[in-house]
Amino acid sequence: MINNKSLLDDESNVLAETARIKYFNIVIDSGKGAIIKDIEGNEYIDLLASASAVNTGHAHPHVVAAIQKQAAKLIQYTPAYFANTPAAKLAQRLCKLAPISGPKKMFWGNSGSDANDGIIKLARAYTKRPYLVSFMGAYHGATYGSLSLSAVSLNMTRKIGPLLPDVVKVPYPDPWQRTKNESEEDFVARMFAEFKRPFETFLPAEETALIIIEPIQGDGGIVKAPVEFIRKVADFAHKNGILFAVDEVNQGLGRTGKWWSIQHFGVEPDLMSVGKSLASGLPLSAVIGRTEIMDSLDAPAHLFTTSGNPVTTAAAMATLDVIENEKLVQRSALLGTEVEAFFKAEQAKHSFIGQCRIYGLNGGIDIIDPVTHKPDGLAATKLIYRIFKLGAIIISLKTNILRFQPPLVITEEQLHQAFKIIAQAFSELEEGRLALPANADDIGW
Repeated sequence: MINNKSLLDDESNVLAETARIKYFNIVIDSGKGAIIKDIEGNEYIDLLASASAVNTGHAHPHVVAAIQKQAAKLIQYTPAYFANTPAAKLAQRLCKLAPISGPKKMFWGNSGSDANDGIIKLARAYTKRPYLVSFMGAYHGATYGSLSLSAVSLNMTRKIGPLLPDVVKVPYPDPWQRTKNESEEDFVARMFAEFKRPFETFLPAEETALIIIEPIQGDGGIVKAPVEFIRKVADFAHKNGILFAVDEVNQGLGRTGKWWSIQHFGVEPDLMSVGKSLASGLPLSAVIGRTEIMDSLDAPAHLFTTSGNPVTTAAAMATLDVIENEKLVQRSALLGTEVEAFFKAEQAKHSFIGQCRIYGLNGGIDIIDPVTHKPDGLAATKLIYRIFKLGAIIISLKTNILRFQPPLVITEEQLHQAFKIIAQAFSELEEGRLALPANADDIGW
């Protein structure tokens, strides 16, 4: 009989180590809404949403119907040479949704990674400048360009250098790292001074093409930058002829309680990358930007045989329908208040819970040593493994941060059941009843 272990054992003989970050030894077989089922029939509440790639949930009927209808009509003809109906319609719809005023255009990709590569190409082509600025803690993807912008895991850079040249990384303004008695105003001033330091010492602003940021970092720990900091950076960019771009791959499409995370800041980007949940997890991404920037490249500088194909764009059209018709943006904001209240209540009970950062159905919960207040990755591993055994899927970021990102369609009943599971795991950790799994050293980033 095929079970999780037998199939994983067989797969391990042919799957390269770099192909998967290890967490739980299960094989996902099916899913519906916010519930996933493994090959043995065990069900779990999904609190990861396939890395925020299925905001509309698993196998949403409207999305499934759109995929089936389009697949029966035309699965693929490369958009590199000819238009197709759903892609042509989706391009117009996405440009209208983008939080950028004035004329806009876009192009397709297969993943958030190649979308951010496209932003690099556009920035250098449009400005005719070489330098790129990104932030520590960022995850922009795993292609060479997007990986060069990223700074979240040493395993992304070991053994493969040199990376893309002329990339400068600056500290991300994590407001949870404010010093004792430091006001937000003083913190923003300090972090903006750190941001400007390269420009004052070795990085000519007039030779800088791009500043790219996740307004709310995803894999960096679900961390929201101070509003005034983002505004200062955008203003600095525009005063110096530098393009300001935002990565909305993880945090876009309703995840934070708004369509786009940048809408929390009252700032417009010049360019933005979109992916993950755009087609409910099918491989589709897009770069959207001001027309004059988007037109700075000629074909075939950034096109791919399968990007923007009929099936993925039909799925994306249906995905946008679901987000709009089921009011998932508003739902994320509303249920996010319940999530915040739950974790704040648990924080009051347990000294090992540090900061709780909740923005819509989107949270990072720090697990810390109660005595030293330092990150406690072992405790986080105990928790995620116990939560898994109790029937929910949640993973850790940066070893000690619980990543809470359920599908936006999760029912209140399912959400409350997840709360019960998490609360039980917290209590058992408090009581010293949780042990590390045998493969603890292999788990996580």
